[in-house]
Amino acid sequence: MKTYIYADKFFMNYGVEENGYLCINNGKFESFQKEKPNSDNIIDYSGKLIAPGFVDTHIHGLLNCDIMDNTPEAVKTISKGLLKYGVTSFLPTTLTDSIERLNESVENIANVYNDIEGAKIQGIFLEGPFFTEKFKGAQNKKYFKDPDSNILDQWQKKSNNLIKKIAIAPERENAAEFTSYATKHNVTVALGHSAATFDEAKKVVASGANIFVHTYNGMSPLTHREPGMVGAAMELKNTFAELICDGHHISPIAANIMMNAKSRDNIVLITDCMRAGSMEDGNYTLGEFDVIVKGGTAKLTTGSLAGSVLTMNKAIKNVVDWNIATLEEAIKMASFNPALSCNLENVCGSIKPGLDADFVVIDNKLNVYNTFINGICKYSL
Repeated sequence: MKTYIYADKFFMNYGVEENGYLCINNGKFESFQKEKPNSDNIIDYSGKLIAPGFVDTHIHGLLNCDIMDNTPEAVKTISKGLLKYGVTSFLPTTLTDSIERLNESVENIANVYNDIEGAKIQGIFLEGPFFTEKFKGAQNKKYFKDPDSNILDQWQKKSNNLIKKIAIAPERENAAEFTSYATKHNVTVALGHSAATFDEAKKVVASGANIFVHTYNGMSPLTHREPGMVGAAMELKNTFAELICDGHHISPIAANIMMNAKSRDNIVLITDCMRAGSMEDGNYTLGEFDVIVKGGTAKLTTGSLAGSVLTMNKAIKNVVDWNIATLEEAIKMASFNPALSCNLENVCGSIKPGLDADFVVIDNKLNVYNTFINGICKYSL
């Protein structure tokens, strides 16, 4: 059965359309037209905007749940909770931990993969354990090790091939060889929590890595003699830079500099949200660490940032309010770009014929009114 969505503006994969009708047929996007269809099945969103469902490719938790809780309930709660913020697809993100704990985590996600009611799991992001200590952030150094393709194979087997993205430090032994292996097996390699030089990062990018993890944070800075990881993120072509635009991890000026250096087509907005997302200030945990959440920040007792409490609609609103991106650019950085960075652009992240009708109804202030999955409204304000 066909359903038509009317709205003031639509953020399509090819640009912006105004005042028209989006046709959804059997849960898929079908077509867009200006003229009113001869149908009684029209949903009128006059005064509203239609955007593709947001895609969060780096998120640890929400609503006092963490992916590393390793329970079906935690994954389901995060999935449903994300709908409120317009997210329709996500990569459940693990932390550096023991191989055994990570085995449990990827198995748990695989077991619940087909049994969620909210945002869709499009794969797993393994943030670690192949990092180095200097820029460890809230990653646990006692579990750090060199990249190992045999371990990756083990995780793929246990997850039913759900691993879509893995982060490593490029200065670790075997990083380039591991990257070549992973990318040939359809796993995107990201670079982060690293003290690498520019040349070390460049070598691993040449081997197939294409994402810089929460750029600026957890990586060697750009200086006038050693460009470091930040310089590599700015300079190396055909790569994406993740940004946590909460106003705490990076300043609006730093975000704008990175956007200008890479172009907004190569920026991925992420939340890096931990379990305190959508919760009150207080004491929480991230992995084995205690975290204090206060005033919009999540910090370890040492004062280091420990993920965020950012939501994706707020990230979009921030970059627009900071006057460093248009609304169209901001939405693309939260939908199509994340999908493209992980080779998911033919699955999610845009409104185009044939894709699942996952979309969000918003206003000009980025308030989320409705979130649709497969053409069915799953969240209403």
